[in-house]
Amino acid sequence: MYPNDGFRELDRQECLRLMARVPVGRVVHTRHALPAVLPVNFSLDHDGGVLLRTAAASELVRAVDGVIVAFETDEVDAEAQSGWSVVVTGQAAVVTDPAEHARLCQVGPRSWAPSPDEVFVRIAPELITGRELVGGRSVYGIRLAF
Repeated sequence: MYPNDGFRELDRQECLRLMARVPVGRVVHTRHALPAVLPVNFSLDHDGGVLLRTAAASELVRAVDGVIVAFETDEVDAEAQSGWSVVVTGQAAVVTDPAEHARLCQVGPRSWAPSPDEVFVRIAPELITGRELVGGRSVYGIRLAF
């Protein structure tokens, strides 16, 4: 986070509570040595891990399996100048354990673009950070001008 930027920092539990309210986030990874961002639907696992479901042969699987990624989700109300953003950083990995795969078929996210051969990707929550702005006011009580 950026200290003293006027946004309120969120603790881990607040971050997870807010993330559970929204269905879509963005996976940030590296593609050809450049940052790449891909919107995805997701769900949270019991420990705050981010779960994705995608085609086994997808570009996403090839890009993120076994590497550190960031996952960002947010909710913004432009009219009220309010919102929050949460970032989960950690290693992404395709779930290969058959029992775990079976469990995730029951509780994990449903793909918005189903494929006959789907896998789950899990992002381990090594770092969870978040910040919030309420009513266009910084934590200093100053109204932000846009």
